[in-house]
Amino acid sequence: MTKDRIDRRFAALAAEDRAAFIAYIMAGDPDAATALEIMRGLPAAGADIIELGFPFSDPMAEGPTIQRASQRALAGKMTTKGVLATVRAFREGDQDTPVILMGYLNPLVNYGFEAFARDAAEAGADGLIVVDCPPEEADPLVDALDAANLSLIRLATPTTDDARLPVVVKRTSGFVYYVSVAGVTGVLEADADAVAPAVARVRAASGLPVAVGFGIKSPERAAAVARVADAAVVGSALIDALESNLSSNKNVTSAVLSKAEELANAVRFARSKKA
Repeated sequence: MTKDRIDRRFAALAAEDRAAFIAYIMAGDPDAATALEIMRGLPAAGADIIELGFPFSDPMAEGPTIQRASQRALAGKMTTKGVLATVRAFREGDQDTPVILMGYLNPLVNYGFEAFARDAAEAGADGLIVVDCPPEEADPLVDALDAANLSLIRLATPTTDDARLPVVVKRTSGFVYYVSVAGVTGVLEADADAVAPAVARVRAASGLPVAVGFGIKSPERAAAVARVADAAVVGSALIDALESNLSSNKNVTSAVLSKAEELANAVRFARSKKA
């Protein structure tokens, strides 16, 4: 199954002429059981693909919101094996929704690339985004992922020029993640007019769908991105909903799924509502 699940999902969405809504949550945030409950509810809320972060103590791409999510998960003793256990538990009830793991290289080096790829595939993951893995040093990781039929999904940014882009997308599969702003997650907002030519450039260089993230917090922004990209990725807005309800002792699962449904609907109907 694995990377085939990603390809099938994008093919089905292309046939419907709509973009994917990719929902990011952090494994173990605010605790393992609640994160799993949220994850299980995301497909019904409209998530086409789920990105599951694995917590790391020294992130370089995450803004304050996702940093706090990571800190809550680590305080709750979430581990890399715990992240895979979350995926395994999710797969008990959902065999269709692609699950992409997103995090940093150190936990994978510590785990061992081949062992991680084997265990991630066995758990039911479909792909991996490693924020701090340079393409020039990625072959051992990609070899391990290829052997397990998992995708390595790379990130292109506004500073990735034409000379660098072929290097970035080499051995990428599933889709390419385009970082819409020069900065960390959840701070600046994506400009769809600026994103559109970049998406076209990355799509032409890779031959793959292009998902846009970093800077999509509102339904209006998600819809604007969905009109020009193959997917809109939202993380900080969902974690903001979790965090604000956590502090007031309200039901965080309902809050996150309600926010996800609002964003998913904006993405689902974005192209049918364009002028």
